Amino acid sequence: MKCERFLSIPIFMVFLLIGVVCYVTLFIFIEDWVGLKSSAGSLNALIFISLASLCLFSFFCCVLIDPGYVPASYVPDIEDSESSDQELKKNGISSRRCDKCSTYKPPRAHHCRVCRRCVLRMDHHCLWINNCVGYWNYKAFVMLVLYATLGCLYSTVMIIYCASHKDLEYSGSGGLKVFYVLSGLMMASLSIMLGTLLGWHVYLIIHNMTTIEYYEGIRASWLARKSGQSYRHPYNLSFYKNIISVLGPNVLKWLWPTAVSHLKDGLIFPTPRDNS
Repeated sequence: MKCERFLSIPIFMVFLLIGVVCYVTLFIFIEDWVGLKSSAGSLNALIFISLASLCLFSFFCCVLIDPGYVPASYVPDIEDSESSDQELKKNGISSRRCDKCSTYKPPRAHHCRVCRRCVLRMDHHCLWINNCVGYWNYKAFVMLVLYATLGCLYSTVMIIYCASHKDLEYSGSGGLKVFYVLSGLMMASLSIMLGTLLGWHVYLIIHNMTTIEYYEGIRASWLARKSGQSYRHPYNLSFYKNIISVLGPNVLKWLWPTAVSHLKDGLIFPTPRDNS
């Protein structure tokens, strides 16, 4: 059952971290700075709670939504299987047949050793969601990282504002200073780590790559240079087309993790050659 994925120590740690960050930001820093009952405190609390709620909703989506598995009945198109295999080998992409599952797999699908299945457009297996990040939940994963980054940045700003308006020198408590410093370091570290991860996936999105394909591309690029040729990622369409292939054509739904009606079956992906 999907709910069994929540029975994981890393997921429990994520819930614990979200709870601690929310409590500290709301009931210590915002309350101590302007007070939650004030208009400024209520506004800041509303903004932070909105970010935290969207982060938590995206997290649930990542855990519960199947990344997309290869149908047992899948067989590649016989008419272009030979040319497709040659194109895949030329670009350094792995073969269409999975040795572990002993079945065919569509382009961009990879076998997950943890899930023990082939996952459509697999990016990676994430320990923190106890699930693979693949075709159907990749957008939710990106939104999770986005809202988590924004929430951590907002919490960091609240700590800085609170510390700047509170006279710690005459507060009479050395433990309070330590608490402020440790909280600031923790939130700043989380912001940097999550921001780096967000930047990495923004790069992947605008190039229409997965993490696996990026590292495959490094090897393919090296092989191409060795033979005097140039390498181009086979699914890199254009800046805008790459973005809407993940986020969807409706800009108003870009930031909603479950707005994936633009996705098809995950078995066939367009290439620049299709438009030529």
